[in-house]
Amino acid sequence: MFQVRIHGRGGQGVVTAAELLSVAAFLEGRHSQAFPSFGSERMGAPVMAFCRIDDKEIRLREPVMHPDALIIQDPGLLHQVNLFEGLSENGLVLINSSRTLAELGLDELAGEDCKCLGCTVPATDLALKHVGRPVPNAALLGGFAAVSDRIRLESVEAAIRDRFPAKVAEGNVKAARAAFDVAKSGRCQEALPC
Repeated sequence: MFQVRIHGRGGQGVVTAAELLSVAAFLEGRHSQAFPSFGSERMGAPVMAFCRIDDKEIRLREPVMHPDALIIQDPGLLHQVNLFEGLSENGLVLINSSRTLAELGLDELAGEDCKCLGCTVPATDLALKHVGRPVPNAALLGGFAAVSDRIRLESVEAAIRDRFPAKVAEGNVKAARAAFDVAKSGRCQEALPC
């Protein structure tokens, strides 16, 4: 089973990202589930959502404590809480930022034997360009498709088109494609703490 934990703030589409990822996996014939975890339910408050993907039925219903991947929609959370807690040894971390991991202050956290893959994608910038709103969720899923080998970009696009009206969907699809290209361009070769 592949488990993803998504961190962000209310209003960034964290819950929608988990749902879209789950639908994309389902469209590929796999079993999936998505669910949120809220603190205070207000705009700007920290939010977590979870997604599980497997080839067989998923019976677990608890939060993802040991994710195989993290998607961090708000880099402002990086130094506030330990987002990396429980991350698997060969985990994947995708961060919404135009800055490098070193510029985000994460390089000093990486151990010598770390095998985690870190990647930054300017998802908010891409969303503003293609959607006209600073909602990074769909763009990050495009980046996730590029670096995870767990989901195809075409499935992410289909999930987006299924969820949103045509005009909104097409902007989000363009943002996801742009993020996919950024992630494939080699920005994802940095080690992170694990």
